[in-house]
Amino acid sequence: MRAYLLAIFLLCLGAPSLAQKIQVVSQTDGQPIFGVAIYNTSKATSTITDLDGFAPLDAFTEIEPIVFSHISHQTTTLTKGQIRAQNNTVRLVVDADQLETVVLSVSRFAQDKRDLAQKVLSVTQNEILLTNPQTSADLLESSGSVYVQKSQLGGGSPMIRGFSTNRVLIAVDGVRFNNAIFRAGNVQNVISIDPFTISRTEVILGPGSVVYGSDAVGGVMNFYTQKPAFSFVDGYSFSGNVFARYATANNEKTGHLDFNIGLKEWAFLTSVTVSDFEDLTMGSHGPDDYLRPDYAQRIAGEDVITTNTDPEKQIGTGYSQINFMQKVRYSPNKKWDFDLGLFYTKTGDVPRYDRLIRRSNGDLRSAEWYYGPQQWLSANFELENSSDTWYDDLTFIAGFQQFKESRHDRDFGDTTLFETFEKVNAITGNLNFSKVLGSTNLFYGLEYVYNKVRSRGQQLDITTGAITPDASRYPDGSTWQSVAAYGSHQWKVTDQFTLQSGLRYSHVLLDATFDDAFFDFPFSEANINTGALTGSLGLAWNPNKSIGWKANFSTAFRAPNIDDVGKIFDSEPGSVVVPNPDLKPEYAYTGELGVTFNFENVVTLDVASFYTVLDDALVRRDFNLNGETTIDFQGEPSNVQAIQNAGSARVYGLEAGLNINFCEALSLRSQFNITEGLTKEEDGSEVPIRHAAPPFGNTRLLFKSKKLQLNATLDYNGQFDFQDLAPSQQNNAFLYATDANGNPFSPSWYTLNFGGQYKLSDSILLTANLDNITDQRYRTYSSGITAPGRNLVLAARYSF
Repeated sequence: MRAYLLAIFLLCLGAPSLAQKIQVVSQTDGQPIFGVAIYNTSKATSTITDLDGFAPLDAFTEIEPIVFSHISHQTTTLTKGQIRAQNNTVRLVVDADQLETVVLSVSRFAQDKRDLAQKVLSVTQNEILLTNPQTSADLLESSGSVYVQKSQLGGGSPMIRGFSTNRVLIAVDGVRFNNAIFRAGNVQNVISIDPFTISRTEVILGPGSVVYGSDAVGGVMNFYTQKPAFSFVDGYSFSGNVFARYATANNEKTGHLDFNIGLKEWAFLTSVTVSDFEDLTMGSHGPDDYLRPDYAQRIAGEDVITTNTDPEKQIGTGYSQINFMQKVRYSPNKKWDFDLGLFYTKTGDVPRYDRLIRRSNGDLRSAEWYYGPQQWLSANFELENSSDTWYDDLTFIAGFQQFKESRHDRDFGDTTLFETFEKVNAITGNLNFSKVLGSTNLFYGLEYVYNKVRSRGQQLDITTGAITPDASRYPDGSTWQSVAAYGSHQWKVTDQFTLQSGLRYSHVLLDATFDDAFFDFPFSEANINTGALTGSLGLAWNPNKSIGWKANFSTAFRAPNIDDVGKIFDSEPGSVVVPNPDLKPEYAYTGELGVTFNFENVVTLDVASFYTVLDDALVRRDFNLNGETTIDFQGEPSNVQAIQNAGSARVYGLEAGLNINFCEALSLRSQFNITEGLTKEEDGSEVPIRHAAPPFGNTRLLFKSKKLQLNATLDYNGQFDFQDLAPSQQNNAFLYATDANGNPFSPSWYTLNFGGQYKLSDSILLTANLDNITDQRYRTYSSGITAPGRNLVLAARYSF
């Protein structure tokens, strides 16, 4: 009898727990899943999870099966008793065979991908764990739709639809990552974003200026980092991961730790990653032009050329990096959510490999060329609120970022080390709203961006230690500001037809004062006060489950930044870029058309085409200062150049994706991209655009079971002959192989890769990848460093 009464007492004690809310989370990372349909087998009773994965189960009986269904996760059926035994938490398994339909980045709020007029691709945390990217640049490259250029091992510059650097925009948790000194040349800052902290990456292919403003010409890359998880038991919860990885091609040694402390209303997430990369070894089969036969050393106070005993090892590529993230989250109720994120990343010195292999009269030109520690400090605050007033959902994001970088170069045999130091303080704030009015979704908001640039230059005599002031790279104390308002509208005309439109007005202010101590400029300051109006109009038509059409026309712009207006640097041997205060924004006009065929979720074919016209393009052209076309720069007569609104370009291409689900365990994924681009020269002729990549893509064969995943990948890249290279690349022969006529060209290449992931237990995950199995020696287009040769990557993760 006592046992019987005790059982009744425990049952009564436990029953009210399900009267409270339960939470549905991902089994992979513990993150909440919104939009989960919860219903009984007769579908007479149903509910849906909110943005934090919560839902009440009061309406369901104690013993009936409850179905949990979500488009990107496997359907699960549980009873209240089973849910109670799991601490009122339902964990869903990601279903990679299903198309991901929820997109966050296009309007800053969740939307169904089928209703979008633009093409958006996603990289999930599961894919990151399987492919094991060393950096976020490698993560983007694994998507098969983003091309990555590398000038050194510590870098990676994304290229989307023929645009790169300051014509593509990066955002981290909704905060603009681009700053006022992002240049037209390749930018390597994306490596500051730690792949271990990313829960999801979304890439908008094509313009995104309506929501993101300046720079979003070719595309937008959104990195969403993990959020702290709350506790669903009394007291607190504690969980985390320990991760270790080793790669043979550069003797990578990476260690990672993250842990989460969850309370009922508060949650804390800490993440630390430390990496050390030694010199990178290239493959054995490919052009001898890429070998590293010798390198510069300083021995006993003298610069000497040393023969490389292993020419496949790229001496002068290794570097180290540390990443730290701390997040604090507070949610007093389902209407309010506060999230504070702190990020800090710092590299060691990063050798600029492509500059170290340049030659002058047959000899190495540079004895030293390296970037000093690249630092990124970021603090961002995000507030989310749901209401039933003049908005349904509100997000307010405020961020402070500080970027530090420096450049150090010394010619072979010279004792003077030229150094420049830059620091950018960036403040951003955006306020965004969404409102549902019947069949219409409204999205609108405001944004403010402020950048201040500090810059100084000096010459260091490496023998005496004497320091002499020198010209800074940028005008010290210059500022760049943007104020904007935007609105977009999604109208679901019918269940099959959706119309989307948007407008944004941005006003940009730039102020810079030039120091005349080193150069006699014919101007003393630059003041830009300009506005830009951009818009978009698109439609998505899904006449049935098997076919979907997308069409979109949009405009985008890029306002001149401090790098465009005020930079002084050596663009190439014998040339120097000088400031030009007379600049205005460049504009892009893009049309795209796409179609998706879906045959019972077994075979899916996705094809999209695009055409972009770029007007008033900011390009580097010959210039003069006070009538002088040649000036002395760092002791060398140099041709004068400047950024000018002197160009126009057209870029067009085709993107195709194929998914085949042979069965529940076996699938194939393939992506292929063709981009062509032409820039109009001063004489009216057209030449290839610099950042249009050769045809490229990848094909993956995936096998997965409950504990094992296998991944066989073919990465491939087409050839660029000499006439396909942009003029600037034709002049950089040291980056390329040499054809039969003695001209530089970029050969085609492929790699075969195989990887596996085995879940040894609920806590232990083992991963192994063998990349570039056939040991190919190749360089991605426009890159100054040769890619890794055969590379064995071993990793282990322990979850607690």
